[in-house]
Amino acid sequence: MGLENSPFSKTEYDRRIAKARKAMVTAGIDVLFVTDPSNLAWLTGYDGWSFYVHQGVILPMDGDPLWWGRLSDTSGAHRTVWMAEDKVLGYADHYIQSTTCHPMEDLAGHLHTMGYSSSRIGVEMENYYYTAKAHAVLVSQMPNAQMVDATALVNWQRGVKSNEELAFIRKAALITENIIGIALERAEPGLRKNELVADICHAGIMGVGDDWGDYPAIVPLTPSGIDATAPHLTWNGNQMKTGEITFFELSGCYRRYHAPLCRSVFLGKPPQTMIDASVALTEGLEAGLEAARAGNRACDIANALNGALAKVGIERGGRCGYPIGLSYPPDWGERTVSIRPTDETVLLPGMTFHFMPGLWLDDWGLETTETILITESGAAEPLCNVERKLFVKD
Repeated sequence: MGLENSPFSKTEYDRRIAKARKAMVTAGIDVLFVTDPSNLAWLTGYDGWSFYVHQGVILPMDGDPLWWGRLSDTSGAHRTVWMAEDKVLGYADHYIQSTTCHPMEDLAGHLHTMGYSSSRIGVEMENYYYTAKAHAVLVSQMPNAQMVDATALVNWQRGVKSNEELAFIRKAALITENIIGIALERAEPGLRKNELVADICHAGIMGVGDDWGDYPAIVPLTPSGIDATAPHLTWNGNQMKTGEITFFELSGCYRRYHAPLCRSVFLGKPPQTMIDASVALTEGLEAGLEAARAGNRACDIANALNGALAKVGIERGGRCGYPIGLSYPPDWGERTVSIRPTDETVLLPGMTFHFMPGLWLDDWGLETTETILITESGAAEPLCNVERKLFVKD
C-alpha cells in the first residue's frame, strides 16, 4: 500500500520507530521481534484478522521494519503496511498447524540471513500471541543467540498519544457516546438481551457520520441482576426484568482506537444502598479526575477515588484503570500502567486511560467509568460526554 493510503503520516511512524529503538538500546537488544498485533499495527500499520497464526514484526536498529507472517496474509500486509513490498516476508502454508515443522523455523532462517545468529534478540515473552512452543522452537533454531524478554517494550512507548492518534480516539469516543445512549434508551423489561446487544453492535459498526466503526477488542459486556456481580460476563437470550440493574461496558472503535465507557441502568425503583453507592462512585470519579494531572502519579488517581468511597464505607480493592488506545482482541488495554495505590508511574500529557472503578458486590454490580486524557495542565479531560449517574427507568 505504502504511505499514500496510510492512516498516519511518515513523521508519525518515524516517531514510533525512534521511540522503540531507544528502548531497545536501553534494554541492550540488537533486534526486536514483536507479536502483539497492536504493536504490529503501531509500528507498521498492519491491520488484519490473522493473529490466530504466527506473525510478527522484525525491528532492526537500522532500516525499515519487516513484516513476517503467513504467505496468504502477505497480500493483506501489502495493502496495509507503510513499508515497501520487499519488507514483507511470508512463510509457506505447510507450516500451519503442522506436527513436523513450525513457522519459527522460517523466522529463524530470516534472522540468520540478516546476521543475527549470535545476537541479543528481544521477544515478547508475556504475550497472548507468542506461545511456549514458538519460543522453544526459536531457541532451538538459534542456539548461539540470546533471547531477551522484551515484554511490553513497545507497549510502553505507546503510552503518550500523538495528536494524530488522539484524533482517532476522539472519533471512537463519539461512537461510544452513541452506543451507550442506544443501550440506555433501548433497555426495558421484556427486551431480550441479545436483541439489545444486536442494536449496540449495529450502531458501533455504523459509526457516527462519515466515521465508520470498527470491531472493538472486547465484545459488549452487559450482565444483569446477579450476573452483574461479575465484571466480565457478556449476554444471553434472557429478557430484561424489572427490579434488576444492568451495566454496559462498551467502546466505540475507529481504525483500531478505542474509548471505553461504562454506565448502569436500573429497571424499576433501585434500593437506597445502590443509589448511595452510585453517588459515592460519581464523587470518587470526580476526585480521581482532579488528581489525574500531569506530574502526578497513577496511584494518586486511585487514592483519590478510594478516599471518596471510604467516606461512605465502601472499600474497593484491585486496580481501577489502565491505559487504552490502539488494540486488538482480546483486550483494549495496553497492559502497562495500572491505576492502583501501588503504581507510581508519573502521568504525562497525552496519556489516555480507562478510569474504571466498577463495584461488584454480593447481590449486584454497578459501573460508571470514563475514558480520560491527561492534559498539559489542569485535571484530566473526559473524552465522552455522558452524564455520570445510575440511570433509572421506572
